[in-house]
Amino acid sequence: MISALPSILPILVSVAFLMLGNGALGTLIGIRLSLAGAGPVAVGIVGAAYFAGLTVGSMQCFRLISRVGHIRAFAAFASVFSAASLGHAIVADVWLWTALRFIEGLCLAGIYMCVESWLNDQASNETRGRILSVYMVTLYAALGAGQQLLNLEADPGALLFMVISILVSISLVPVSLTRTAPPMLPDVTSFSLRKLYQASPLGLAGVFISGTMTGALYSLGPVFGATSGFGVSGTAAFMTVLILGGVLLQWPLGRLSDILDRRTVIIAVAAVLGATSLGLWATPAAEQWRFLGFALFFGGLSFSLYPLSLAHTNDYVAKSDLVAASGGLILLNSVGAILGPLAGSVAMSLIGPPGLFVFSAVMALAATGFGIARTFARPPLPAEAQAAFRPLPQTTPVAAPLHPEHEDATAA
Repeated sequence: MISALPSILPILVSVAFLMLGNGALGTLIGIRLSLAGAGPVAVGIVGAAYFAGLTVGSMQCFRLISRVGHIRAFAAFASVFSAASLGHAIVADVWLWTALRFIEGLCLAGIYMCVESWLNDQASNETRGRILSVYMVTLYAALGAGQQLLNLEADPGALLFMVISILVSISLVPVSLTRTAPPMLPDVTSFSLRKLYQASPLGLAGVFISGTMTGALYSLGPVFGATSGFGVSGTAAFMTVLILGGVLLQWPLGRLSDILDRRTVIIAVAAVLGATSLGLWATPAAEQWRFLGFALFFGGLSFSLYPLSLAHTNDYVAKSDLVAASGGLILLNSVGAILGPLAGSVAMSLIGPPGLFVFSAVMALAATGFGIARTFARPPLPAEAQAAFRPLPQTTPVAAPLHPEHEDATAA
């Protein structure tokens, strides 16, 4: 890992600056639209557009990267992202912001593909797992820290969009100056839904439901905070705690799933997630510390459902198909993330701001019920037959070859 650090450090620094800006931007958009009088459904449409751009970009951005190279493509995507983030400062119009969020999602997918293929190229069988871990910590730590940038301005306005644009522009510098040779894009094919369902119905359902919940959370969490009297600083703290919980709980829950039947752990996580969602729904926003405690567990459990479901699917997939299966699941997760803000916003419109957590409770309990039903349809896989848990970021299919089993899969 030490020998690989000099070659990946510029990439990680770029990721950190980019996620600082992107983390602040997503929350800022929800707050600004709420203050401008936009309803939850309008904000949900804007949020869904971002994930739609991310999904389309995951399938199409490789064309530009292959044509002009990683450094030029990264520069192009980051420059357009920076310009689009400034576009939000012009006027708080829902349809303009919908178009801008789609562009931002598209550009971010291209950036992820450049970064993750670079990391893939620098990873060996010995360093792959550690590079993946460092990448994920950088990604989520910067995403969480970016929420605190909202405290720079009491009444969120053009200044924050300028700061975000500056951070995204700075992310260009380390990559532009790197002397590391640009890599080839990995050849990542994706499993069809039919093959994924045949391999693991519960894994398929868990990945999709996780996408709906995290998509709703990223898009509508700021709306909940802004309309519940949290203020800008309280909303930033709420979003930071959610992301921090996701970082803290993924690894211990993953290790637990290596020891026990992974299906049982998924069912338990979904059930407790449903109960935690109801706890958030029932807790008055005025009881801030109690609310943030629930939010910490809610974030940790909701972010853990995806990697646990991914690992469960990989337990039933041949090593030669691991990358294709993981790529297909990442795309399915993205589709869920498009639908989540739309469905969650309807729940908030009907029930009020806490409707976000009623929606999450319904989705989590649906995963619980489906998981219990699956226990009667297939015997459990012995713990010793399960592959070691390795989380993957919810980004693009290019992240799939970072899985430590990739070397074995290639050899197979």
